[in-house]
Amino acid sequence: MIQFDFADKRVLVTGGARGIGRGIVEAFLKAGARIAVNGRTAESTAAGIATIGNSERLLAAPGDVSEVAGCEAVIREAIKGLGGLDVLVNNAGVGKAGRIEEIDEAFWDEMLDVNLKGTFFCIQAALAALRDSKGNIVNLASDAGLMGDLDSGAVYCASKGGVVNMTRAMALELAPIIRVNCVCPGYVDTDMVRRDGIEQADDPVAAEQALINYAPLKRIATPSEIASAILYLASDEARFVTGAAVQIDGGSTAGR
Repeated sequence: MIQFDFADKRVLVTGGARGIGRGIVEAFLKAGARIAVNGRTAESTAAGIATIGNSERLLAAPGDVSEVAGCEAVIREAIKGLGGLDVLVNNAGVGKAGRIEEIDEAFWDEMLDVNLKGTFFCIQAALAALRDSKGNIVNLASDAGLMGDLDSGAVYCASKGGVVNMTRAMALELAPIIRVNCVCPGYVDTDMVRRDGIEQADDPVAAEQALINYAPLKRIATPSEIASAILYLASDEARFVTGAAVQIDGGSTAGR
């Protein structure tokens, strides 16, 4: 098994205060990195860091990445606190389903502003620092960005499909100095999935079983499994990998 070494590497994880993001932060921390953790507010960021544990290698970089000014503030705080940037992980995202006739402009804007616009403008703000360090970027897309998915809905699929293709285009534009890749998870066992996908269902037991059955491997992924792929893509072991969209979905897209 590869033991990733990120000692002295400077990493920013957006949306790192909870869920998949917290798993990513924990994995980089274990690998020796110094990490800027982003949450939407100072309070949520501090609470997220507290659940990870006290470490002098963690610092807070709160801000709302749905706005360009927020993206710029987050990147600025991370670079200031870390003294530069080697890896940018664009994990912040929102997901909620809605039928086409139910979608209004506010629903569309929230989904695209966080998932797609936020990813783009965080990258734009970080470019100078990443060029200096010859760093790399890992974006969080979704299996719903690789196929149409009725449960996820058209707007979420559009936002994550945009992340996948934007990753490919940026990999071409930023080569050979900066590598850009993305991961495409299926269902992951997070508090949000538990709350929105299971606990609020009319039949929580059946809802959980449906998520398990969604993937041919017949289970839900753990955040650490997503984090392991991200560490690989961010590491020197993947120095010839760019423009990739890595499926971590238990086979959910294999037959679709």
